[in-house]
Amino acid sequence: MSQAPIRVVVWGENRHEQVEPSVAERYPDGMHGAIAKGTGEWLGDKAVITTRTLDEPEHGLTSDVLDATDVLVWWGHAAHGDVADEVVERVHRHVLAGMGLIVLHSGHWSKIFTKLMGTTCTLRWRSEHDRELVWTVNPQHPIARGIPNPIVIPEQEMYGEYFDVPTPDELVFISGFTGGEVFRSGMTYRRGFGRIFYFSPGDQDFPVYHHPDVNHVIANGIEWARPDRERETPTLLRYDTDDFFNGQGYRGAFER
Repeated sequence: MSQAPIRVVVWGENRHEQVEPSVAERYPDGMHGAIAKGTGEWLGDKAVITTRTLDEPEHGLTSDVLDATDVLVWWGHAAHGDVADEVVERVHRHVLAGMGLIVLHSGHWSKIFTKLMGTTCTLRWRSEHDRELVWTVNPQHPIARGIPNPIVIPEQEMYGEYFDVPTPDELVFISGFTGGEVFRSGMTYRRGFGRIFYFSPGDQDFPVYHHPDVNHVIANGIEWARPDRERETPTLLRYDTDDFFNGQGYRGAFER
């Protein structure tokens, strides 16, 4: 039985593209546009992909938009502080209720990612045209399906350890850089009923989102993060004595 297409929103702050001619030339449709196009080439009719940006009303992430989103892809860098707290809270609620979230590159410092992780999410970095090799360390994982090992990215910003995030549920990729640094570049988390995938390759100064293998990883992440249940926020349930089988709305251990 075929599934309905995955409803994907690619969110980008769209600031570098407006003020830096080199970025606008590299990404004439914005980084969000490049990500949407590149992942769409891999997903085909398995997904319906739209884009939203920071300067839209409510940053394009209204309640109606999020209600109709299976997976949200997030890219931010220069304007993390401009994202309204009420929108962050709204996205947070939707993730806990089951919406998938893909956080890319400098989105590690976004309000939504730091809120979900509960840590500083800081790291080491250098932007000096390093080569990045993205190595698969969990080839059985669905996100690694069909991905070459390694992915070779000729020019990229270096991200290095220590990366201050919680120990991931699953580590899928690690990266090595010209200077000898290593980085946990692809990892998954679960928060509430939502699945989260962080993937680090991608920067405004390099054409990484035109790299087909990078877009293939993001497309696989979208498929993995797709909800497999109706959206529902985990709730506190009270049970009476001797009612542990037939309590108030109880549907079984794996349903709650």
